[in-house]
Amino acid sequence: MIEVKNLYKSFDGREVLKDISTIFEDGKTNLIIGQSGSGKTVLMKNLVGLFEPTSGQILYDGRDFVRMSKQEKIHMRREMGMIFQSAALFDSLTVLENVMFPLDMFSSMTLRDRQKRAMECLDRVNLVGAEDKFPGEISGGMQKRVAIARAIVMNPKYLFCDEPNSGLDPKTSLVIDDLLHGITQEYDITTIINTHDMNSVMGIGENIIFIYEGHKEWQGVSEDIMGSTNKRLTDFIFASDLLKEMRQAVVTNKTQLR
Repeated sequence: MIEVKNLYKSFDGREVLKDISTIFEDGKTNLIIGQSGSGKTVLMKNLVGLFEPTSGQILYDGRDFVRMSKQEKIHMRREMGMIFQSAALFDSLTVLENVMFPLDMFSSMTLRDRQKRAMECLDRVNLVGAEDKFPGEISGGMQKRVAIARAIVMNPKYLFCDEPNSGLDPKTSLVIDDLLHGITQEYDITTIINTHDMNSVMGIGENIIFIYEGHKEWQGVSEDIMGSTNKRLTDFIFASDLLKEMRQAVVTNKTQLR
């Protein structure tokens, strides 16, 4: 579990995050949503230590990440997995070598054991048979699955995903969502996903935090969104006329069934 308490972040005197308090739960897909410039990316960068909060606490199972020493933070980051928006694979390394990279850097395992562990992770993301290919030889969806395998190879307790469905078609996005959700439950990971993908919000949003102009505007689960009376949330989620009509139809139907 990650608990955020009264988090503020300013740049040159301008507050970007304003008194955010929330909990990201174990074994659940925790989604951070909000329009561009709302502060959700800044929030994630504070969580992983790329930014230093102006004030507030970030507690990893009770451990205050903000007040840790540099060495303690380095050790703490070994408990984190990260999936970048672009997958961020090394073009000159094979799929297997990409997945092995964190083990090569941070573990004392033998080469055989590193290869075995990497293959286990490739099997988990259904990529056995692609281990000898290079990133340029596989599809964008497969690249994202390689990135997921690399992110879990060190058995992280916390998994951070920055727009994991960016650039993918809707069908492939659903595959990535199902994979992240399954891995989260299987390994009881605290998974945090920054996303604009409304399919993800409605499909795997077990704990959703909506950021608006730097503060937490709303928090709930996907089932709560249809009936929400928060105008800023509904304006964001149901931005098009078609989606607004769909939401109104659902609300009307629920009212008639009562």
